[in-house]
Amino acid sequence: MAAQLNVRYPPVPCGEDAYSHSMDAKTAFVVVPIPADVVERARSRSSAESEGTAVSLTAKGGEPLRCCLRNAVRGDALVLFNYEPLLPQSPYQEKGAVFAHASPCHHQVDQTRYPPDWRGRPQVLRAYDRRGWIHAANVHDGTSPEAAIRAAFEDSRVVEIHSRNVAYGCFMFSLRRAHDMANNEGERADPVMLRSTRTY
Repeated sequence: MAAQLNVRYPPVPCGEDAYSHSMDAKTAFVVVPIPADVVERARSRSSAESEGTAVSLTAKGGEPLRCCLRNAVRGDALVLFNYEPLLPQSPYQEKGAVFAHASPCHHQVDQTRYPPDWRGRPQVLRAYDRRGWIHAANVHDGTSPEAAIRAAFEDSRVVEIHSRNVAYGCFMFSLRRAHDMANNEGERADPVMLRSTRTY
């Protein structure tokens, strides 16, 4: 069963009122956060022990939260856990540490727009093909992320893009073509790309 996300996305094609750069059907994208059930499993097994793979901690402020695609506020209760993004089995599978709220925050992620808190934040865009292999990788400075994403999706061989931090390489969110998501009911957009999510 597809994971239930607290997100929304419109039917496509979409007009300029939904996409700030008026992308065409080939390059219009949907922002996809970590599935809510994956985050909830991490919350349920988190502890204050630093030896575990899901650790409870208090935000210093500014930590990027993958549950709601916002920055943490100082004093927020967080969980830091290992996450492996959705990819087919390939040499490019990897896992890394990500932050989320320790409790459900009930913030609705607008999948039609780049996360506002992270605009201006440099990111690496890793573009993957249907095998789960990295097809290309580019760095953008965050000032016009839509243009960088659109350029990556111009290549028809690109199925999915992962946005990652420049210095640490941590996964932030994935991007998929909007028409793939709408035509195939969201998480079933591309069965070649999707498999069971693993957390550790």
